[in-house]
Amino acid sequence: MARDTHLTGIERFFDPGEIIVSKTDLKGRITYANDVFQRIAGYGEAELLGQPHSIIRHPDMPRCVFKLLWDTLETGREIFAYVVNRCRNGDHYWVYANVTASRDANGAIISYHSSRTVPDRRVVEGAIVPLYRQLLAEEKRHSNARKGLAASFDMMCAVLREKNMQYDEFLFSLARAA
Repeated sequence: MARDTHLTGIERFFDPGEIIVSKTDLKGRITYANDVFQRIAGYGEAELLGQPHSIIRHPDMPRCVFKLLWDTLETGREIFAYVVNRCRNGDHYWVYANVTASRDANGAIISYHSSRTVPDRRVVEGAIVPLYRQLLAEEKRHSNARKGLAASFDMMCAVLREKNMQYDEFLFSLARAA
């Protein structure tokens, strides 16, 4: 659906008091999308349910951030991330996402839950956009998508090693510095 949509360059916003919520199964297929998600992304509930969450993936979003997200979730830990998403009509919107695993009574991961809030614009514009541009440039520098992903992931890991921080700590440090 959205993957074939042109990009408009128009950013959509939601209110600071609103939260975008979605749930997915273990393969990332949407099982729940709240009204705010539907309104901002421009999809109806029936269009979203059963679709991969990547239906809203924006091409300016580095794939290595999603690799980091899935690697973290698979260990059972939660993760925070700045994400730019694409709307159905080609507009985009930024979020500060918290993604966590949902567990059954025995502690087994059964699904994932994501709550997204309005991001700090100073962090997005001052740190995240430049970082994501560098990561994307590294991904595109390679003719093979797998090698590009590996190279950008290595670049992100090098940034974290240099700062001696985990990814979440890195994001929190950006907010403190803004």
